[in-house]
Amino acid sequence: MLLGGSLLYFDACRKIILLSPRPLGEAIPMERTSRIPEFYKKPIEERRRIVAEFAGLTEEEVRLLSNFGNLDPAIADRMIENVIGAMSYPFAVAVNFLINGKDYIVPMVIEEASVVAAASNAARVMRRDGGIKSRATGPLMIGQIQVIGLKAPYYARALVLDHKDEIIQAANEVDPVLVKVGGGARDVEARVVEGPRGPMLVVHLIVDVRDAMGANAVNTMAEKVAPIIERITGGKVLLRIISNLADKRLVRSWVKVYKEDIGGEEVVDAIVDAWAFAAADPYRAATHNKGIMNGVIAVALATAQDHRAIEAGAHAYAARDGRYKPLSVWEKDADGNLVGFLEMPMAVGTIGGATRVHPVAKVALKILGVQSATELAEVMGAVGLAQNFAALRALATEGIQRGHMRLHARNLAIMAGATGDLIDKVVEIMVSEGKINFAYAKELVEKLSREGEADRKS
Repeated sequence: MLLGGSLLYFDACRKIILLSPRPLGEAIPMERTSRIPEFYKKPIEERRRIVAEFAGLTEEEVRLLSNFGNLDPAIADRMIENVIGAMSYPFAVAVNFLINGKDYIVPMVIEEASVVAAASNAARVMRRDGGIKSRATGPLMIGQIQVIGLKAPYYARALVLDHKDEIIQAANEVDPVLVKVGGGARDVEARVVEGPRGPMLVVHLIVDVRDAMGANAVNTMAEKVAPIIERITGGKVLLRIISNLADKRLVRSWVKVYKEDIGGEEVVDAIVDAWAFAAADPYRAATHNKGIMNGVIAVALATAQDHRAIEAGAHAYAARDGRYKPLSVWEKDADGNLVGFLEMPMAVGTIGGATRVHPVAKVALKILGVQSATELAEVMGAVGLAQNFAALRALATEGIQRGHMRLHARNLAIMAGATGDLIDKVVEIMVSEGKINFAYAKELVEKLSREGEADRKS
């Protein structure tokens, strides 16, 4: 209600609350709401207009959202719902990679400074003896079928295993194309799992998904066999879904780094000691594994993989023994050289999903030149190992901030308006003086620009 130009309302305790004064006769604006019926049915431009009005976006901000870059808006609109724009990240390539005796230029999409440079530098010192060795296991994914309401879950488990052939046959009827190319359901496993709601039976359908990541195929098969499992067990099937702990689809990558290529045995010892910290302490292991994922996820983004599934699987695998551990191991061999080994799940695909929809992902796969999902997994494992080495070497020697800070200084210089040769001048001053912040970058850009203008006039 309005009273004397002020807006009043009664709260739950019957108290009168005086809100901001408002002149009599002025319209009270409608409250913003995110409840927008059938928003997904509206054209992209209309959605963008609604969001712009809701958020008070400027014309420049709307223009930025309207720029889809190398992604066709029509394709973006089919990939996900409620699209209003696109966001670009740098697309770079890491060079120097020799994996299983084959040279690769590796596409990487990432915003973090120094990652691509670190990967390229690590790959350079890993080229001896045919480079990084990498082997991926078969592309087996796990579909989980949860069975509840069982009075005798262990007996039900035996019944499921006894009907394994029937379950596999039914699953393969769903996807004859996958079976034709050599894939399909391969095995059935069953476990009794104790949970907070009591025991449950969890049936695993093991599926060879060939060159796909496999989520759609596995989920469809799990749906198909659910009624059969209910009939066999007498229980109720609840969840039917893929597991992202893809521990039957692993990549193993290993390498020898010669001591003379990295500064001697003292550096080797320092890197091994740095790894030992991660092996002993989960707080350090989390950051250690993040360094691995810097490389893995950058390639995953470039090739439009389900990077969330890869990340979840990696961290679950790191904790599979009940304590979170590093995904890699670094040791010193009998000759004093550094040897490293990485093992992690790697569920990736070269067909299906966004990989074959996004035009830049197609280009990325062409740059890589991989012929299968298995080869892609091997490359990604090798990149993760190289990235991990680069981070450990920096931490154990000069400290990781030095390289990071130079690139950070460059970003700040560009943000402050520097272009061309001025970028390098600003970076050198900031790094040499140890003052790396935006305010100083802006001060230097303005000062050097004035000096340059004065020189041109004189």
